[in-house]
Amino acid sequence: MLLEREAELAQVSAALRAAADGTSSSILVTGPLGIGRSALLRHLPSLVADEDVRVLRANAAPMEQDFAFGVVRQLFDSLLAGVPAAERGRRSPVSDHFARLMFTAGTLPVGAGTTTGADGQGAGPGPALAASEAMLHGTRSLLADAGDTTRLLILVDDLHRADTPSLRWLAYLAKRLHGLRAVLVCTLRDGDHGSRHPLVREIAGTATRVLRPAPLSLDATRTVIRKRCGWPGQDEYAHACHEASAGNPLFLLSVLRGMRARGFSPTADHADRVRSLRPSGLRERLASFLRTQPPPVRDLAAAIAAFGDHGDRALVAELAGLDDIGFGSARRALVSTGLLADGREPRFVHRVVRDAVESSMTVAERERSHDAAAELLYRCGRPAEQVAAHLMAVTAFGRPWSVTVLRAAADEALHRGAHDTAARYLRRALLDHRTQDESRARLLIDLATTERSFDPEACERHIAQAMPLLTTAGDRAAAALRIPPTLLGTPPPSAVGLLRRVAAEVGAPARAEGPARETALRLEARLRHHGHENPGELASAVDRLRSLGEEPPLGTAAERELMAVLLCAGTLTGRLSAAEAARTANRVLDREPATSARVHTVLPLVVITLFAAESIDGVASWLSTEQQTRRQNATGADDVLLFAERALVLVSQGRPAQAREHVERALGLADTDWRQASVVLLSAVALELRDPALSERILAQAGRGPAGLALTATLQILQASVDAQRGLRPRALEALLACGRQLDASGWRNSALFPWRPHAIGLHHRLGDFRSALQLAEEEHAWAEEWGAPAGLGRALRLKGWLYGAQGVRLLREAVDVLRGSSYELELARTLVLLGRQLGTGAEAEEALREAGALAAACGAPWLVERAEHGLGTAAPPPKAVLTRSERRVISLVGRGLTNQEIAGELGVSSRAVEKHLTNSYRKLGVSGRHQLADALPA
Repeated sequence: MLLEREAELAQVSAALRAAADGTSSSILVTGPLGIGRSALLRHLPSLVADEDVRVLRANAAPMEQDFAFGVVRQLFDSLLAGVPAAERGRRSPVSDHFARLMFTAGTLPVGAGTTTGADGQGAGPGPALAASEAMLHGTRSLLADAGDTTRLLILVDDLHRADTPSLRWLAYLAKRLHGLRAVLVCTLRDGDHGSRHPLVREIAGTATRVLRPAPLSLDATRTVIRKRCGWPGQDEYAHACHEASAGNPLFLLSVLRGMRARGFSPTADHADRVRSLRPSGLRERLASFLRTQPPPVRDLAAAIAAFGDHGDRALVAELAGLDDIGFGSARRALVSTGLLADGREPRFVHRVVRDAVESSMTVAERERSHDAAAELLYRCGRPAEQVAAHLMAVTAFGRPWSVTVLRAAADEALHRGAHDTAARYLRRALLDHRTQDESRARLLIDLATTERSFDPEACERHIAQAMPLLTTAGDRAAAALRIPPTLLGTPPPSAVGLLRRVAAEVGAPARAEGPARETALRLEARLRHHGHENPGELASAVDRLRSLGEEPPLGTAAERELMAVLLCAGTLTGRLSAAEAARTANRVLDREPATSARVHTVLPLVVITLFAAESIDGVASWLSTEQQTRRQNATGADDVLLFAERALVLVSQGRPAQAREHVERALGLADTDWRQASVVLLSAVALELRDPALSERILAQAGRGPAGLALTATLQILQASVDAQRGLRPRALEALLACGRQLDASGWRNSALFPWRPHAIGLHHRLGDFRSALQLAEEEHAWAEEWGAPAGLGRALRLKGWLYGAQGVRLLREAVDVLRGSSYELELARTLVLLGRQLGTGAEAEEALREAGALAAACGAPWLVERAEHGLGTAAPPPKAVLTRSERRVISLVGRGLTNQEIAGELGVSSRAVEKHLTNSYRKLGVSGRHQLADALPA
């Protein structure tokens, strides 16, 4: 398939028409590597398929350059192939004449004017020159004889690769085309060192026309995609292909073959893959070409490849070992071949060119190049990460300054949030740092600090390796505290043992002062939290909290960390009241800076305490401040925790739609290992939203790592909720009761964090076991009164009122009164709906249902609005939802099962935009989530 070459074909056709009148011509087709010169030449015979034109074709090849007159022989083989079979069989005059000429030419050495006899001795220049002239004149005469009856189209591909005798013959012929009724068409690659041969220049200089095929347009790119893929693909995909290939047919076809081999369809969501693809076939083709180039060109390409995007002209020239003249010449050659962009700084046109350059080099050559590049960049004072990138490519021990540079590069990477990159720099620095001393320990600690965000096991391992190299107990304790706590999770025994050893060295906080006391308090906080599944340890923690008085000291970070752990213990066991826990926890927030560093401490436990105590106003502003300060160095796990915390605050404030957006954003970080605290918080939000599909996605994401009691219980409750909504009530109830037994055995009684009893009460009642339901309801009510949080107490009263039916109106009224003092407006709306239905008729029932409907609408809970309206008897058919075109497109992709991130890729928008369209659609359609979209979507 030849595209957008009509102008070139028209010029060749015009030349052939002129040849019919006796005007011969020479045409030169030039262009960079892969532009399609050979394809154009292959297409030319089709122009004269039905005409009286004889085509002579030859392809020059590097392996045949030592074969004298190889190109000429190919051309005349084509000529002889046109002789009728009867004449070929009886040795036609043409074939006999050519055989005699070739026999004469066969005595000529390649590129010399002397002859060589049978004995290999020179025969003198005179006979050789005569034989050469005879051969040149004779072969032209053969062409003249052939041109008497037909026109000739002589095609020579890759003129720069032809053998020297053939070039001499072509130069002779190009000057004597008059009278032959012939058109000579040769192709010549720009920038190839073979094009500098004097004979090649002489042939090119005789051309009457020079054709330079242009890069393919975007429309032509679409046509090629349609030919290869069956359809032209989406616009963004076509644009990406055109951009990646720069209109070069070779690059374009290589990209399309690579995408097809990987099974990627030509859609917009694969456009980024097109831009990043490095086709292996193209790489090998370019590497093979580069190996044939002269040393200066190869050296310049290697220098550009080594520097990547960080080398300027002077640095590249110095690394390549070229002066200004040599640099300019080699650069022009690479630009002409189409491998180097014609800009101020030397840059390859595509990433695959760099790969090709490196694959054309040996391993030792690549290492020497990167080592020299690192030295140059270091001497020039370039940023540490630029120097480190080259040190990472060298396997030998580095230079004296390499460790310093790698540590500085790690700091730069951490500043921009690339923790895994920083860890790679530090691991490489460890290879260069061969002495077992305290400075190596500091390097190990830095590496562990970087790894704690994404690889806690490696963090602990490297801290353990650093311990023997540290000289003081304080240093060892500070290093041990770099190991991140497993919030509400089960810590590795090795980590607990390490903390106990350093705590014994440091001593008790009461006997220490200054920094030593701070360290001791932090160690105490960690060790107490590690015992959070042990009832005895929890009781001890609460006693420690009581011993600190009503106004415990919170002036230092260590005191706040200890308080976070002690408050969590009191919250889990219910031995504190909600008011007590909230008062002290809010004091901690007031004094604690809102920074991202707290995710590596036990301070997130404060948020869990405040959620259980239903005191979330201070948390909301604190989290907003933290979000603004953490962007530069946050990891995916940090983001998930922040999204989970904000979602919990929003659902507690009666804003389920906004809470769902944050859950979706957390789910969008699919490749992130979630912390157990994040799962607990997200599950609490999902339970409030009552969306089985959303809950199942959280269950699928959370079931990857080891589980402690908090995670196990949370997932059991969430799975039971999903099973109950799917109709699997006996299985759900069995799981909830098992979860309750586990929690009771560990002393965890707080139903605000692990609401297994409220769910089990409803299941007992629906399965006909009123007695068990009432027993659990009494237990829930007793706990809720002791804890004292309004929403928990109101929920317990609502459940008892629901169980007693008409006799439970008093309890429901009490629940409403309690809930009016809570920020959980959604729980108040549920209770009002139930109260209105239990009352049946009358002004009080109507007022309760109307208030419930208004609250549910304000909270974005259309399913609850519908219940209230049915109770009033005013439910009307839902109005026709008017969705925008973008909202309809998003919903249609939701129906196909795509996630928000996948929808964003499909439509070429941000995930935030998808979330906004979904939220608007939920509101307009009156649904609570994705699982209700199919039934609510208007035709």
